[in-house]
Amino acid sequence: MPLSDSTFRFEPIGIVRSPYRDKFAVPRQPGLVPAARGELHLLGDCNRGETLEGLGGFSHLWLTFVFHRVLGQGWKPRVRPPRLGGNRRVGVFASRSPFRPNPIGLSAVRLDGIEERGGQWLLHLGGIDLVDGTPILDIKPYLPYADAIANARGGFADGSPPAVAVTFSDASRGALAALADRHPGLGELITQVLAQQPQPAYRGAGERVYGMALYDLDIRWIVHPHGCEVIAIEPGPAAGE
Repeated sequence: MPLSDSTFRFEPIGIVRSPYRDKFAVPRQPGLVPAARGELHLLGDCNRGETLEGLGGFSHLWLTFVFHRVLGQGWKPRVRPPRLGGNRRVGVFASRSPFRPNPIGLSAVRLDGIEERGGQWLLHLGGIDLVDGTPILDIKPYLPYADAIANARGGFADGSPPAVAVTFSDASRGALAALADRHPGLGELITQVLAQQPQPAYRGAGERVYGMALYDLDIRWIVHPHGCEVIAIEPGPAAGE
């Protein structure tokens, strides 16, 4: 049968539980927010200890995943990468846009541990860039000698994006203190996420209030010429709502 006539069906081998409740807050690349931690829960026949034997010796993993939030929205041959300010187009294969012919992605994440919890095998992950509920198609170990290529070129995205300063209003600092037991490290997570400037690059400083959902919280901030300020941390919709 010609390859063009073939179809492929994949079943998820796991699902990610993540602090990111919507796409807006997710970092544009893995590792940019080290404080972003989550869990990968194995599913079905893959939910067994045998599948993970030897994996604990690796510090990082490759995850192949599905951009499940854009399923059914189609794809675009040319896209506007955020790294170019949203004003220039490149071919979809020169980008990491989720709007692809096949909506799959690849993410290198930190492996912080492996746990069995009441018959559920799960991986503790760090530096994740995956929205909550992301289906995982495959797990592979990251091999430094093969996967870290010296003198590789990064095209228009060569080098890490610049980070901006993040401050907290009195009210948001009070909210962080009140949430310290339930969400330890929340201030660090918010700071690292907002330092990456998730708001559209073509919008400058002004009075516009931006918002994102982390865990069960609604985080709001404003942008000013020297960075951004978190002005509110309040209860938001519960997971799944």
